[in-house]
Amino acid sequence: MALEDLIGGLPAYAKDLKLNYSSLVKQNTELTPQQLWGTVVVAAIATRSSELTTEVIAEAEAVLSPGALDAAKAAAAIMGMNNIYYRFHHLTNNEKYATLPSRLRMNVLRGHSVEALDFELWCLAVSAVNACGKCVDSHEKVLREKGATEELINAAIRVTAVIHAIGVVLDSEKASPTASI
Repeated sequence: MALEDLIGGLPAYAKDLKLNYSSLVKQNTELTPQQLWGTVVVAAIATRSSELTTEVIAEAEAVLSPGALDAAKAAAAIMGMNNIYYRFHHLTNNEKYATLPSRLRMNVLRGHSVEALDFELWCLAVSAVNACGKCVDSHEKVLREKGATEELINAAIRVTAVIHAIGVVLDSEKASPTASI
């Protein structure tokens, strides 16, 4: 099933998601194609919806270079780890944890094959889905230092929100005994 078919098959109660997908992804003018589709990829992966992720990656392969697609997947992977670790630091009242070394390898943060701004944008998107305030603050700050505007960042987070919501709907419809998808 193609991504367009998947989106088109969303139930009537998710009509706003279809409309937002059309305006924020299909008609996007705020992000470069690489920024847009990397954001769509990382957001789909972060939703943990296998159906959505499969279709998004298939669609993204026509837009992203193999290196950019790998970088987006790497951003989703590394932030999946970091968001848990640093969210724990944020949630605990025990300040001792912040003084301990993480001892987690994060080489991909510097060893990817895309523009640093794009990779940071994707890390921010995953961090927003995973609700890691410490990571959101850190990546938003780096993005601003690299010249990203609030409008660019906001555009990526809007796309992330829509993709995440689509994943939630798809998974809830699969779990429903009267699933229409």
